[in-house]
Amino acid sequence: MVFIPAETNISGASEDLFVVINKTHILCVENSAWRPLSSSMTTALGPYHHRHYLGTLDGEHCYAVYYDHLDAPQVEGFQWYGLRHQLGASSEEYFQLAGRALQLTRWYLEHQFCGVCGSPTSTSSVDRALVCENCEARFYPRISPCVIGLVRKGDMCLLAQGVKHPQGLYSTLAGFIEPGESAEQAFAREVGEEVGIEIKNLRYFGSQPWPFPGQLMLGFTADYAAGEICIDDDEIVDAQWFRVDSLPNIPPVSTIAGRLIQDFVEQVKG
Repeated sequence: MVFIPAETNISGASEDLFVVINKTHILCVENSAWRPLSSSMTTALGPYHHRHYLGTLDGEHCYAVYYDHLDAPQVEGFQWYGLRHQLGASSEEYFQLAGRALQLTRWYLEHQFCGVCGSPTSTSSVDRALVCENCEARFYPRISPCVIGLVRKGDMCLLAQGVKHPQGLYSTLAGFIEPGESAEQAFAREVGEEVGIEIKNLRYFGSQPWPFPGQLMLGFTADYAAGEICIDDDEIVDAQWFRVDSLPNIPPVSTIAGRLIQDFVEQVKG
């Protein structure tokens, strides 16, 4: 996937691909994993509210097109889905494309007016920005950095069920980076706040764009240092140490949480 940061004037062609969006939903072929739609598949939807150029996928131009009513005309055999519905079903490349489209449409809708003086904004011709027509303040798509990580204790790992998790799903600990913090400081703080333990040997694992609604997840592994589990009831329902042969319901490997757990299992068994 090749991403191009600014809107590009490219005439529509039969091979163009579209991510069709309505509020927080994407248009999918019914009962199928999501993939971008061709021009011929979207003509029956009528005029869209706005569009954004996303880049190219296998040499084909990709656009996000936004329809501003949930009752937008339907095409037989298609259905609106939330992006979470496609988590683990679509390929990582398609999921990233759909996430990028959703983030850009959200940014555009939320910055139609200047947050400084209240005047209308217009699209910049130089880069991906909305510019105030009065005071020239610039508004770029916002990405919020988060930390996520797996804490290890011998052949056990620490997993928790968050208050927003589906019933029975346990995952790694995560949280937002606060102003003035490094990613490493943020993860140590989150672990302390959410489950009351101390960590050591913090190591970077990898990252993942996470469009719910616009995060970049920075993944870590760490070793247990001290303390007993004491959960924060505001964010955590339960937290436990799990051995590799008795893991609970966990996130799919299409997520960075799933990959962190998979890596731990492979290391222990290997």
